[in-house]
Amino acid sequence: MATVTFDQASRLYPGSEKPAVDKLSLEVGDGEFLVLVGPSGSGKSTALRMLAGLEEVTDGRIMIGPRDVTDIPPKDRDIAMVFQNYALYPHMSVADNMGFALKIAGVNKSEIRERVLKAAKILDLEPYLERKPKALSGGQRQRVAMGRAIVRSPQVFLMDEPLSNLDAKLRVQTRTQIAKLQRDLEVTTVYVTHDQVEAMTMGDRVAVLNFGELRQVDTPRRMYDHPNNVFVAGFIGSPAMNLLAFPVNEAGIAFGGATIAVERDALAAAGAEVTVGVRPEDLDLAESGQGLPVIVDVVEELGADAYIYGTAQAGHAVEAGHEDTQRGTAVIARTDGRNPPEIGQTIYVRPNNPENVHLFHVTDGHRLGDKVAGPVTSSPGGATLLK
Repeated sequence: MATVTFDQASRLYPGSEKPAVDKLSLEVGDGEFLVLVGPSGSGKSTALRMLAGLEEVTDGRIMIGPRDVTDIPPKDRDIAMVFQNYALYPHMSVADNMGFALKIAGVNKSEIRERVLKAAKILDLEPYLERKPKALSGGQRQRVAMGRAIVRSPQVFLMDEPLSNLDAKLRVQTRTQIAKLQRDLEVTTVYVTHDQVEAMTMGDRVAVLNFGELRQVDTPRRMYDHPNNVFVAGFIGSPAMNLLAFPVNEAGIAFGGATIAVERDALAAAGAEVTVGVRPEDLDLAESGQGLPVIVDVVEELGADAYIYGTAQAGHAVEAGHEDTQRGTAVIARTDGRNPPEIGQTIYVRPNNPENVHLFHVTDGHRLGDKVAGPVTSSPGGATLLK
């Protein structure tokens, strides 16, 4: 096992002005499961391929343990990679696929057989060792690809969206198996996905990239509860966090018919407007005039819960992907699934807990800090005051 270090590592493709990965500084602990997540074009797969030696590092360096591997060929890095498309040899049996890398390395047949059997037992592949890949399901093929990595006993596992070709039910089952397998083997693992649900459920820590830049790295819980910027706030969570820009006044932030009281130093840093982030589960229905008015467009009934998708009648939405302000007023709120509002109805929503209200700078998207505190009370005139 070993640590992995990206030290100001960049990858600039010929003919491009902006690096695909821009000065990435990131350390993965010994035995840690780190997930790289981000939208298409964020640089996550490029970063993984740089670590594997499949992409050139144009600036900075990459370390595996104490060894600088920046210019070392992939075969000498002591890593094993699991690809999105499995990359199995169709003419070979499962056992031969799993042991092929060892055969090329000159390992004797008895040791290869021993390692393959051990990996097959871990992955429940023993009944399939003599089958060809075409006789396996997608989930079984993915386990064969995992087994091929395990038998090599590498210092680092690299996984590039290994579940993207599986159906939804099998994807949930397999991600649980991978997470348990990694904990059992205690091998340092870097896992790439575009699916933030995978990232949140599998990783010890999650690193969010966008446009080649690292936006935040943290535990899943910390990232969900304390996003550092508008992009992370809008990307992590399903459904997404509501991000709305509201004007600032002497009392605080005008949240429709409510006021969010904010510490004055935060107001000074905010300017004329501030972006307020509230997750759907942190919005409650309020009395008429005592919150943000929202016209209900769609109701998704999910049994005990329902999600309301509506159009707010105050403020304007913030586009998390670009961190600039765009006109638009979409709001999502979670409510009682047994008594949801009707489509076309005007409802009023307000934050149910000031600790779960997030404030961001409207221009640069950076977090303004934890400046909202205190119980939710009714203010004169029917507004809601967080103070």
